[in-house]
Formats: sequence, structure tokens, C-alpha cells
Amino acid sequence: MSSSVSPPPSPFPSTGTSLIITLSKALLISGVVFFLGIVLVPNIRNCPSDFASDVVSKSNLPAAGAGTVIAPDNDSSDPAAKVVVGEGEEDDPNGPTRLKHLIFGLVGSESAWHHRRPYVEAWWRPNETRGRLLLDAEPTGDLLPWSPLSPPYRVSENVTRVVEETGHVDRRVARMVHGIREIVREAGEGVRWVVMGDDDTVLMVDNLVDLVAGYDHTKHYYIGGHSEFVLSNYWFSFNQAFGGAGFLLSFPLAKALSDTIMDCLKRYSFLISADKTTMSCVADLGVNISPHRGFHQLDMRGDISGFLSYHPNVPLMSLHHFDMADPIFPFVDRAEAARRIMKPARLDQTRMMQQVICYHRPLNWSFSLSWGYSAQIYERRMPRSYLQKPIETFLTWGESTSPPFWMFDVRPRSGDPCEAPHFFFLRNVKKLAPKNEILTTYYRSWKRGLGPCLADGNRSADQISRIQVISPAKRRLQVCDHFYWRT
Repeated sequence: MSSSVSPPPSPFPSTGTSLIITLSKALLISGVVFFLGIVLVPNIRNCPSDFASDVVSKSNLPAAGAGTVIAPDNDSSDPAAKVVVGEGEEDDPNGPTRLKHLIFGLVGSESAWHHRRPYVEAWWRPNETRGRLLLDAEPTGDLLPWSPLSPPYRVSENVTRVVEETGHVDRRVARMVHGIREIVREAGEGVRWVVMGDDDTVLMVDNLVDLVAGYDHTKHYYIGGHSEFVLSNYWFSFNQAFGGAGFLLSFPLAKALSDTIMDCLKRYSFLISADKTTMSCVADLGVNISPHRGFHQLDMRGDISGFLSYHPNVPLMSLHHFDMADPIFPFVDRAEAARRIMKPARLDQTRMMQQVICYHRPLNWSFSLSWGYSAQIYERRMPRSYLQKPIETFLTWGESTSPPFWMFDVRPRSGDPCEAPHFFFLRNVKKLAPKNEILTTYYRSWKRGLGPCLADGNRSADQISRIQVISPAKRRLQVCDHFYWRT
């Protein structure tokens, strides 16, 4: 996948010149739009009986427009401003957890924020999300005046004083861990959870709210994810939340940690990892990690589409290391990739990258959908156990001479036309108001470069240029079993 900032000419066919593909019984090419309707097996777990259909088509439906962004009324560049959202509203302490009950603490650097700003602005919601960006220095140059679409910032407290008082060996670690105390001090009324993360991470805030809504916020919880790379967990800890992917602290735990943070930094002054230090401080308070597979540190390099296209069926919480991997969409830069992945997320985060596997019996095709990101066609019916394994398109984070590399099963790239998928990536998303549905459109980005699969009379999918999926706008996971075509 290209990492060039200037996108090359689009490989996607124009509407006027592209072929209109139709599936008929004889597989003839005509101008008729085809649909592949889903027939759902009623005894499949989590399979809703009222799920109308996912649709694969070649129709000329209009492209989705950009989302609307509301800028805050206040000056978000004022570092002394109190971080309060929804002030004046009555808050039932026993009521359901909502976004206003979360405060976000993002630790970043002034030098990196110049190019990382679009990653955070893609998911930050002015006047809705509450929190701070903690910078290591006052912003300069093109960061001024401060963007109203960015989180309000403040410069981290005197790190030199923290290091002198604790004797810590690493200024960077001391600053990052001490940042938890700085965010807790600004929490204001009604905060139930503290979310800590980095400035190169995309967060799914609705999914975070849904996640913590299932916990008792009055108790002590430390929620986060492990690294995907085995050695990262070995080098640091299998019991820590990797902070780049984000982690959550219930407010009582965050407050207890804040009150003891200086003593803990002194106790672990020899550690050169902020995440391991945080884990150690939390463990000393009697709390261990509650792991969740939706947090993604993304300790991998290169083309990570093979991982993201086969995401496990758990809600996506975060995507870290946007600077280290290739852009997750072909032919766009990282900033545009962050904006694009948030377009479907604005409509339904519960589905984001959820893998759906379907079959089209007349053609013996298998479909794998990573909702809101990509779709694949296999020219043969493949077992679910095979399709659930990510394709190893990505490289290891650090030098490792022999496996195991990953905390999950993988399969290698294949040159077999029956095993290698046709890849399509999200380009458009649109809400279909009359039926309360969501239309996502995935375009072929490159030719597979292989012949057709000849097993069992299968047919080539080379002529398919795009896939459209219509999903009901309901907050639930979807499972399908078979595809059938209809005209």
C-alpha cells in the first residue's frame, strides 16, 4: 500500500467508462444491476431475524457527503480553561454512563502535533468530548491560532521538578505517567472514567462508552489491550495495557493513582517504560488489567490491511501507530486515511471492522467483509476457520528471527487463485434515510494478477470493480451464512 502523501491517479474506473457487471445464470455481462441477497440461517448465534440483507452490487448510487463538524464556542487554546462539558445538567450518579462521563488525556509533543493533529481531529468531538492534550512545549508556527477542532491543550507540569523529586531516570516516562495526575486534577464534576492515550491514535469514543457502561464505575478498574507482537509483551509485560492504544481507569482508581503517583515514580524510578510504570503503580493498589481485544497497539509495520481486514468480532476501540504503518487505505496519506475510517464510524461504531463471512452458492464464492474498511471475494468456498485468520501482509515491529511473532493466528499470502482474495477498500458511505440503512461502497484498488480458480467449476471475479453493502442502522453484530443472487 502506498505511503506517498501525494496520491497518484486513481485506479478506480469512472462512472461513465466502468463496466456494468451483472450476475446472471449464465454469468453474462449486461447493464442489469445485480444484487446478492443474504439468506440467514436462523440458528446462528447473534444472527438477527430482521436483518434484511447485505447487498453486493454495481449500481450508480450517489457518493456519501462529508460529515458535519461543529466548532466549540469557547477558545479551546486557553490552557487555564476548566474542562467541563454539559455543565448545568442534572447528573444521576446511578444513571447510565455517557460520553460526558469520560475525560480524555492525550500525551503528545509539540513537534509531532504538526502532522498528527488530523488523526485526533478525525475522532474528537468539540463541545462533546472533554479532556486535554498535554504538550511538552507551547505550540508554534502553523499550530497558532489553536484549532477549535483540536482538544484544548496545556503544557505538561514542570518535568524537571518531578524528576528531581522522584529521581526518575527517564524524563519522558516521568512526564507521561505524571500526566495521569494532571488529567485527574482537571476532571471536574461527574467524571467516571479517565481515558489515557497518545496523539497518534484514533479512538472509537462510542464503543469506549459502551464498554465502560458494563462496569461499575465506583470500583477500581484498569482496562486496556496487549500488543499484537509477542516480543513487545515479553520485553515489557504481558500484564500491562499498552498506552498508545489507550487505556481506561475508573475514576476512583485514577484518583488513588493520582494521590500516590510521586511515591510510585520514586519507587519505580529505574523503569524506562511509561506503560510498565503505570501497570506497576496500579498493581500496587491491588488492581490488575481487564484486557480487551478491541484496543490495538498495532506493533507492526508496512501494509497492515491483512490484519484490519480480519478483525475479531469484538468492538473496535482504537488504532495506534498511525505514523509507523503504511496508510490503511491505498493512494491516500495518513491524515486522509484517519478521516475516511471515521466516516462509517460516525454512523455506527459497533460494526466497525466487524468481520462478516458469507457464501454465494451458485458461484462457489466466499465473501469476507470488514465493515467500514474492506471487502474480499474468494473464488472458492473457504472454511470460516480459514477466513478468520489475518493474511500476513505486515512486518514485525522489532527484529525477530523465528516465530511466534504474533498473539494471533495468521496465514501467509498465497499465489493460488483459489486462496488469494480480490481486495476492495471503502471509498464511500451514506445513510439511507427512508429505510434507516447504511450503504458502504468498497472499490477494487488493484488487479489481483492471477488467473481464475478452476476448482469445482468456479468463475473469475476479475470483472467486479466495486462492492456495495446495505446494512440496517441498528447497534448489533451481524452474521450471515449464504449469498444468493437475484435480478
